[in-house]
Amino acid sequence: MLTQLYHAHHSRHSEDLPFWQKLATRQNGPILELGCGTGRVLIALARAGYPVYGLDNDAGMLALLQLQAGSNPALRGHFFQADMAAFHLARLFSLILMPCNTLSALPTGTRRAALAQISQHLSPTGLFAASLPNPALLARLSHRADTEIEEIFPHPVDGEPVQVSSTWQRRAGHFTVSWHYDHLLSDGRVERLTAQVCHALLPVESYADELRQAGLRIEALYGDFDQSPYTENSPSLIWLAQAGT
Repeated sequence: MLTQLYHAHHSRHSEDLPFWQKLATRQNGPILELGCGTGRVLIALARAGYPVYGLDNDAGMLALLQLQAGSNPALRGHFFQADMAAFHLARLFSLILMPCNTLSALPTGTRRAALAQISQHLSPTGLFAASLPNPALLARLSHRADTEIEEIFPHPVDGEPVQVSSTWQRRAGHFTVSWHYDHLLSDGRVERLTAQVCHALLPVESYADELRQAGLRIEALYGDFDQSPYTENSPSLIWLAQAGT
């Protein structure tokens, strides 16, 4: 059920989709999304007519993606359960995406291995793009935050309200975000499920070094999905890197 609530929550947000679609148009070739989850980005690209493939290691997420995809021929047989640090697909991609703040949530060894796999799966003119929360901004926040209500949406099964609240805690080198999903039942009971993600607070140059070590050449660095230049106060850190050194 946590997977369904996660999908219902995050599928309400689409502000980044035009950015990924713009890259898809530019690259004009097969796309691989790593950490595709329940398909918020993947399905939007497929519906826009782009050739897309998805990879995730969570069977529950992929099962929900299968339901969302339905009979869409552009997605039939195009997503796989695999470790993004050790996948081997028999094709190269013009564009490999890692949206949704996935890169900074990977442990160091997994992240470096994933970047090496990305480099091996890019076509000669391929592009890798990833978004993550700006570590420079997060590192300046206080050590913890009080719980804050974000939004309310209908429960995907019974339609009763689900109240989403969030909190975070910053420790040396890490920033952990918790989302609480409170299912507000008509009899007054509250059922809570919690999802938690831990982000590494690496300096920007450390990420840049890892990209270079994987054989990727940095093309651009943005601070938001409007392609504004990155600064220490930007909400996001968005990488574009090309195949080859």
